[in-house]
Amino acid sequence: MNTPPSPYQIKAFTYVAREGSFSLAAKALGVTQSSITQHIGKLEALMGTQLFVRRRSGLELTRAGSELFAISDRLATMEQLVNEKVSDFSALTDGHIRLIANAPRPAMPIIAQYGKLYPQVQIDFTLYNWTTAMTMLAERRIDIAIITEPEENTALFTHELRRSRYKAHMRKDHPLASRTSISLRDLQSETLVLPEDGSLTQKIARAKMHEYKLDFFRILRTTTFPMVKEAVLHNLGIGLLLERSLFPSDKLAAVDVVEMPEEYRDCIAIPADKRELRLIQSFLDVAVEVRAGGGF
Repeated sequence: MNTPPSPYQIKAFTYVAREGSFSLAAKALGVTQSSITQHIGKLEALMGTQLFVRRRSGLELTRAGSELFAISDRLATMEQLVNEKVSDFSALTDGHIRLIANAPRPAMPIIAQYGKLYPQVQIDFTLYNWTTAMTMLAERRIDIAIITEPEENTALFTHELRRSRYKAHMRKDHPLASRTSISLRDLQSETLVLPEDGSLTQKIARAKMHEYKLDFFRILRTTTFPMVKEAVLHNLGIGLLLERSLFPSDKLAAVDVVEMPEEYRDCIAIPADKRELRLIQSFLDVAVEVRAGGGF
């Protein structure tokens, strides 16, 4: 008969996978790092496979580790919910939220307000392209994503924050900046600045080019929305970006694009079983408050 893993081994594994670090997992659980290492070693021996690979950038889950984490993180979430229900959680004094987004806004205004209300809660915030963000949500590597048009499935809870359109962003001294609207055809002689492969923006832009049989011979691909903004500010071209996705600049103009009238939803997306966690709920409440106050 196979020996089942102990709850301590599973908890140690889950927190190492969540934190991406043995030392951070030990700190979160209030135990020694050697204890965490021993639990992971015993679990790997029991399973007969490696659960983590050490990279220069940190720990990476193996295939077996990813499959186990998909289950163990749900168990840890349920345990957390039970603890919150039987304890006094009238005030948030600490915690840790892993947050990602496609663009700085509307995420940053929400983070700013949340930090004022809950200064002891740590937020890790990183920008990722749409494809990577959806993968990280599916693999439960993050708690919250603020993402444009998330894929709908029963494993995700989504809440719409706002709707916005794509506009052509350019320097105010650009000859096209004084127009109220332009056509994609007007941009064919320009350098078009787009986010990286995997971004929703590039996917939509490519679809529009195909739909209207347009060829763009000069396309500059960058990494994130802020890099698109920097490229435009440095006069490297015209960027296609969702309106109000970046902090306003008095040096930039945003012009309507005739072929791109559609509105896209910016949503908060959360693994469904984490919806009732007090940290997650408090962040969602703040997001609704910031939206109501016109903060983004």
